[in-house]
Amino acid sequence: MPIYLNTYADRAKNHTNPAAKDLLEVIERKQSNLCISVDVTSSKDFLNIIDTVGPYVSLIKANFEPSLIPRLQDLSIKHDFLIFEDRKFADIGTLSTFQGNTVALQYSAGVHKIATCPGPSVIKGLATVGLPLGRGLLLLAEMSTAGALARGVYTEDAVRMARAARDFVVGFIAQHRMEGRDRGFFDFDPGVGLDTIGDGLGQQYRTPEQVILESGCDIIIVGRGIYGKVGNMDTGEVQRQAERYRNAGWDAYLQRLKCLRV
Repeated sequence: MPIYLNTYADRAKNHTNPAAKDLLEVIERKQSNLCISVDVTSSKDFLNIIDTVGPYVSLIKANFEPSLIPRLQDLSIKHDFLIFEDRKFADIGTLSTFQGNTVALQYSAGVHKIATCPGPSVIKGLATVGLPLGRGLLLLAEMSTAGALARGVYTEDAVRMARAARDFVVGFIAQHRMEGRDRGFFDFDPGVGLDTIGDGLGQQYRTPEQVILESGCDIIIVGRGIYGKVGNMDTGEVQRQAERYRNAGWDAYLQRLKCLRV
C-alpha cells in the first residue's frame, strides 16, 4: 500500500534545517524531485554535464575537487539547484546550498579528524562544522545493490542515529520511506531507471513510480541513465533524458498527491 506524505511546499514551511528547507523550496519551484549523480573523472565532462542537466534537476550529487567549487557555485546559481557533496564519511553525505565558504577541506581535515570516527561520532563531528553553515547530513540506510549488507540492524541503527540528531541529519539514502509518515526526513533513492532493471554488476533499478508512489521516497537519483557513456556524449540526448526523468519523477509525485485527495 502506498505511503502518502504532505506536499514539498508544506514540508518546507515547517522544516528547521536551512539546507533541507532550501531543497524543498527548490523542488517545488522547479517542479523537479530529480537528483543527478555525476561520476566522471574529467573536469570538462563534469561541468558540461551539470550545465546541460541543470535546468531539470533540484540537486547535483558529486565528489569534486576544491578547484571546481567556484564554477560549481556559478552553475548552482545559474540553474537554481543544490549540491549533495558525496564525500563518503563512512557513507554519509552532506547537503549544501553553497552559501558562504565551502567546508570541503574542513570536513576532511582539521582538529576534528571526523573521517576516522565511527557511528554517532561522525555525525557529531560533522555537525560542529556543518550546522553553523546551514548544512544538512544524509545517512546511508539501504543500498540498491543485490546482497547489500546495509539492512536489518544496520538500517535500524541509522534511523536511531538520525532521530538523535534531527537538527543536522535531514534524511537517508534508502529504498523506501524510513520514518513512515514522518515528514521531517528526506528519503533519496539511488536505484532508479526507466530503461533497465539491472546493470550486470548487482545494481538493481526501479521506476520513478515505484520509488515515489509505492515506496514513498522523496528524491530519485539517476546517473548514467541520463548522461550515458562519457567521451561520447550527445548534449541534446543528455538534455532529453534529464527532462524525461524529471517529468517521470514529478508525475509520480502528482499521482501520490492525487491518491491522497481521493
